[in-house]
Amino acid sequence: MPLGCCDGCVCDTGAVKSEDTPFEGGPLDGRVLPVLLGLTGHPPKVYRVPVPDADGGPPTVLVYRRVQARVSKRLGLHQAWKYEYDPSGDAGSGRKWPWSKPGGKSAGGTPESHADE
Repeated sequence: MPLGCCDGCVCDTGAVKSEDTPFEGGPLDGRVLPVLLGLTGHPPKVYRVPVPDADGGPPTVLVYRRVQARVSKRLGLHQAWKYEYDPSGDAGSGRKWPWSKPGGKSAGGTPESHADE
């Protein structure tokens, strides 16, 4: 099959899996887009959508956060994910390690902190 065959055919993606995920709020409200799944079988926690600026400036990045869409009635188990719009656009502080301080900055990690010694 040639590359770029997106004229309505169903392409075989091999080992790459995706899940149709609904988006709520913001410019993508009501849309359902295929989102690639990670190694654990879940979509990413934060989904960033770069939107090009009409004047040629830096793109605006829309941030959507993954939330639980529904649970099963009998056992209360997770069934699906959805993304909700985060208007603040905060990308989060990244990974949270047990030894990290709140705010994501470690004390004494920069040369300026030892300048008056």
